[in-house]
Amino acid sequence: MEKALVFIDSGFISKVSMFFGGGIPLKYRFIKFAKNLTGKENFIFKHLFFYTAPPFQSIKPNNDEKGRKKRYDSFIKSLSLEEDITIREGRCQKINNGGKVIYKQKGVDTFLTMDLMNVPIKFQKIKKVILIASDSDFVPVINELKSLGIEVILYTYFDKKRNSEFSTSNELLKSVTRYKLLSKKDFDDSHK
Repeated sequence: MEKALVFIDSGFISKVSMFFGGGIPLKYRFIKFAKNLTGKENFIFKHLFFYTAPPFQSIKPNNDEKGRKKRYDSFIKSLSLEEDITIREGRCQKINNGGKVIYKQKGVDTFLTMDLMNVPIKFQKIKKVILIASDSDFVPVINELKSLGIEVILYTYFDKKRNSEFSTSNELLKSVTRYKLLSKKDFDDSHK
């Protein structure tokens, strides 16, 4: 059996977890989740790369922001105790969009792309990658990895409705070696 690396976009997987949990995030362990998906593909888990961003903090954080940051720091600390995980943190940007405030992760996709491009350099024997994401920005790096003989298996979730919360580009789906839809069972099987 071949070894595989797993790359998780936390913003995407959090959204899927909330969806399957009916608005409440499902409880599961990221390492177990990555190992289970690797096993489903008949690969041996080698390493998990996890991409996230701390919650937004104002110049003078309010109590809600402080609480979110404290919970985030506790989560990252517990996650970093796991073996075989690399955590990359971008930043969170607050955007006022016509009176509606939205938050966007910044830099996360860049870290993910950099690590994907480093696979042939830092993990020369690895020829299998599992990517958990939905962003078509990864198509160029996926195509480059495939040209170097590295299979990219995408685990994603979509509903085939244009511009919905779970729309996925056909370009992304066509670029990967194969794709599979995440299910609630994938999360349930990774609980504790």
